[in-house]
Amino acid sequence: MGQGWAAPGLARLLLLLLCFGHPLLVPSQEVTSQVSSNQGTTSQATTRSRTTTHRATTSSQTTQSPTLVTDEAEASKFVEEYDQKSQVVWNEYAEANWNYNTNITAEASKILLQKNIQMANHTLKYGTRARRFDITYFQNTTMKRMIHKIQDLERAALPVEELEEYNQILLDMETTYSVASVCHSNGTCLQLEPDLTNLMATSRNYEDLLWAWKSWRDQVGRSILPFFPKYVELSNKAAQLNGYKDAGHSWRSTYEMPTLEQDLEQLFQELQPLYLNLHAYVRRALHRHYGPQHINLMGPIPAHLLGNMWAQTWSNIYDLVVPFPSAPKMDATEAMIKQGWTPKRMFEEADNFFTSLGLLPVPPEFWSKSMLEKPTDGREVVCHASAWDFYNGKDFRIKQCTTVNMEDLVVVHHEMGHIQYFMQYKDLPVTFREGANPGFHEAIGDVLALSVSTPKHLHSINLLSSNDDSYEQDINFLMKIALDKIAFIPFSYLIDQWRWRVFDGSITKENYNQEWWNLRLKYQGLCPPVARSQGDFDPGAKFHIPSSVPYIRYFVSFIIQFQFHEALCQAAGHKGSLHKCDIYQSKEAGKRLADAMKLGFSKPWPEAMKLITGQPNMSASAMMKYFKPLLDWLLTENGRHEEKLGWPQYNWTPDSARSEGSFAGNGHVNFLGLNLEEQQARMGQWVLLFLGVTLLVATLVLTQRLFSLRQHNHLGPHHGPQFGSEVELRHS
Repeated sequence: MGQGWAAPGLARLLLLLLCFGHPLLVPSQEVTSQVSSNQGTTSQATTRSRTTTHRATTSSQTTQSPTLVTDEAEASKFVEEYDQKSQVVWNEYAEANWNYNTNITAEASKILLQKNIQMANHTLKYGTRARRFDITYFQNTTMKRMIHKIQDLERAALPVEELEEYNQILLDMETTYSVASVCHSNGTCLQLEPDLTNLMATSRNYEDLLWAWKSWRDQVGRSILPFFPKYVELSNKAAQLNGYKDAGHSWRSTYEMPTLEQDLEQLFQELQPLYLNLHAYVRRALHRHYGPQHINLMGPIPAHLLGNMWAQTWSNIYDLVVPFPSAPKMDATEAMIKQGWTPKRMFEEADNFFTSLGLLPVPPEFWSKSMLEKPTDGREVVCHASAWDFYNGKDFRIKQCTTVNMEDLVVVHHEMGHIQYFMQYKDLPVTFREGANPGFHEAIGDVLALSVSTPKHLHSINLLSSNDDSYEQDINFLMKIALDKIAFIPFSYLIDQWRWRVFDGSITKENYNQEWWNLRLKYQGLCPPVARSQGDFDPGAKFHIPSSVPYIRYFVSFIIQFQFHEALCQAAGHKGSLHKCDIYQSKEAGKRLADAMKLGFSKPWPEAMKLITGQPNMSASAMMKYFKPLLDWLLTENGRHEEKLGWPQYNWTPDSARSEGSFAGNGHVNFLGLNLEEQQARMGQWVLLFLGVTLLVATLVLTQRLFSLRQHNHLGPHHGPQFGSEVELRHS
């Protein structure tokens, strides 16, 4: 999924990455916006946590002076001063954070920690002053919203020593993740980007994938674990000092939705038919490739076989699951390489798409200051893709270790969506310079990527030789998109389900890993390929956990981007199937996007939703409409194979299969080293039983015969020579 960052948010001391995460990110094809999604990739743009009406007020009231200020003129002067000072402080912090992320050194980390403290002091000073205002009866709703937001001290509410400890923990966790590598016995070492990522995407060797999967978790997850309980403790304390129940409550409050959890669960359930049918179809394809010893047709899928280190998007195994292999290929990677595309060319192409809609081009500073490729000068960098706002109205950057392929082309559009959002709201007070909600920031670039990924658009930019409009190509295209978008839905949902329960105490540190895999089984139908223990910390092997980036934004993003796509296609005058729409060059579609982005966080998000879609609610209907042809095809295909949806044999794992000698899920068992049908094995058991009884009877008869001969020899003398066989019987 696309991944991205942005500069510091309101008093967010470390950048909140808006990763999409391909998808991670994860691009349109996967936009793991490791934001990100890849749609794995993921895109992250820094976002400040927002104070909302859900926040309890008791804590803030205790820090307010006895006489509260109700003068709106005085409040106006206050927010103006706050805005001016914040632009300077946040810019300095963003520069220090950028320098650290693009050159991880002890000196850079020292400077970053100093800027963290400066940010905290700024937040504490102005947050405390903001709490002097009683905004209950303010007539200016914009002023009221600004001050309410500034009143949240975020982590600056912590005592100084604990704040310093908290900042150090966050820095240590992210550094541990970013510089990690795993090594073969011959001394060859691989980093996550690009080495392990490429291995997971391209290898079809079960054991090689297992080595990469396990080694990354051994190296990273186990190293993050010692920091994590204290991180949880301090996150909760900071949230409670701001009037929240715990850190999860604080994160959820940014959506300004009292029924957020129930609403998200309903959206998830509406999409279940799509995911369950995709899961069953992919499981069958993996069974064909890897065989019954590794895949159970009624069980969960081993998590290392889906083309991505976290199994968040599955588009990299498209070659194993393509519905119609003889149809024209749709992956533009080969053409990009053949035509000499570079990372810069990819970003130029994305910039061109935005400007074709009448939106803003990136400024010159973007090209001179961004890090669009992994440095070759030996620097350690944070490769996770991110977009950055430097709060001066002209400096916007992307940090991405870009690879020339179709997946990263989608991630590039995802990250450029963050940049466009930054530019559109750059003239707002800094308090409002963030998305209408975190999911909006993630969705903008992905909406464009839905158009970029179409065969029609790829053909128009000379990356596909033909635009075959056949049914077979339609289904292949939708399958490729679904491997990113639909596969990502449960992953993006469960990560914060896990973290919220960690924050509220219902998951304890003794059960971190066990509960992680319980949720991955429940929502994704995946299992670990090897046994896991309490000493493992597999959540820590995903960037957003050690970097403390909320993840439910990606779930929201994947829902609303299809709502945006449907509305923008209508604005562009598109006729026909939704999945064939390309909004390139539509100024009307661009205007709808721009109007919503210009609001930033100045209005509740339903108002921004109205500007794009004409109505205020999140809905899964557009996503279901987009994938309707694929769902119909999957229902037919799965019915033909009598697939069992879900994973009724939920206790099955590759480990259990090896230990039990079972080839579960296909009616086969291991019998004397042979892979036989159960009926054949039962027949073999009866044959063995018959042979065993026959041998026993023969042994008894022979023993009786031997006993009789010995008795005969004792009763009388021998006459003449003895036969050799008789001698042998005596001495046997």
